[in-house]
This record gives sequence, C-alpha cells and structure tokens, in this order.
Amino acid sequence: MSSEWETPQNLFDELDREFGFDLDVCAKPWNAKCKRYLDPKINGLKQAWSGTCWMNPPFGREIKLWIRKAYEESQKGSTVVCLIPSRTETDWFHDYCIKAEKRYIRGRVWFRSEDGKRGRPRFASLIVIFRPPNKKPHKN
Repeated sequence: MSSEWETPQNLFDELDREFGFDLDVCAKPWNAKCKRYLDPKINGLKQAWSGTCWMNPPFGREIKLWIRKAYEESQKGSTVVCLIPSRTETDWFHDYCIKAEKRYIRGRVWFRSEDGKRGRPRFASLIVIFRPPNKKPHKN
C-alpha cells in the first residue's frame, strides 16, 4: 500500500465536529478533507499554516518533516491535529509528539488508497494534537 492514504471519513468527521478544521495541510485533490488544502504543488512544508489544521501526512520517511512543521506552526498560533502511525520509538516522536496531547485509537485504522482499495497498516495509528502555547484542551 502507498504511504499516502485517505483519512477515513467517519474518523475525520468526529474530529471535525470537535475542532472545526479550516485547512488540510497535507492533501491531494482526491483525499482532501477541507475545502482549503495544501497539495504537493503548493508544498505545505514551505507555507504558513493558519487556524485549525488537519494533517494526515505520508507515513514514509518524510513524516519527520511534517511532524516538526506541525509543532512549529502550533508555536506560531495554529492548532494542528494529526493522524500518524504510533511509532513511539522514533526520534521525531520523542522530539515533538511527547510535548503534544495524544489520543490512542483502538484497533487499526482502515484506509483507502487513490485507486479505491482498502487496507490497513501493520501498526497502530494515533491522533496527536499540537496546540498553541497556553491553549487548553477542549472540554467535551
């Protein structure tokens, strides 16, 4: 399966009800979850992010760049909610995700690829929320 997967709609919808996303920072036209999105041509790694952002980055080696960017943009005032692999042993996890709110997902997430095939990775996924300094979590 590709390292670029579409976020399951039900998972996104649940988080969108809570956060009200403004921008999908790492998308392609076929898998964008927000009206406003940054695709590879625009290169979200080189753009300023604003508002409340959704991020489902490619799960390959470049994920560390996306995680660092999400953390940095949160320090500038954006809230960034990320769907990532639960790779707690990695440097990027310890450098950035340790500082964030984490929500563990029971079971493994089923994703859909661009050609419509469904699959799930051999690892667990995790929701990581990078909030601006001094911003408290929502109360449900």
